Amino acid sequence: MRLYDKFLHDFKKDYIIFIPLSIIFQSCLGSIAAMFILMNSIKTFHFVELTFCVIFAMAYNGAIFAQIKIKWIFNLLLATLFIDVILILINLLRLS
Repeated sequence: MRLYDKFLHDFKKDYIIFIPLSIIFQSCLGSIAAMFILMNSIKTFHFVELTFCVIFAMAYNGAIFAQIKIKWIFNLLLATLFIDVILILINLLRLS
């Protein structure tokens, strides 16, 4: 079984437990990404990066509230985490 399928199966099985945990985790990670983006905005304002960070976080939260299919919610969680980690790495490299 692939890693993605295993995590999706676990997410579906314990959906009620993972929802609050994933909201807290992706919100904290998104906040860290937003902090690094704003720390780098002294010279120029990186509006596009901050917009992507907020759009993906809001899309994930909206998908949970709209109660769409669990697979879509899981994919949005992965996309949100991927975007936030990439933005953190980009802005960490800019700071150094």
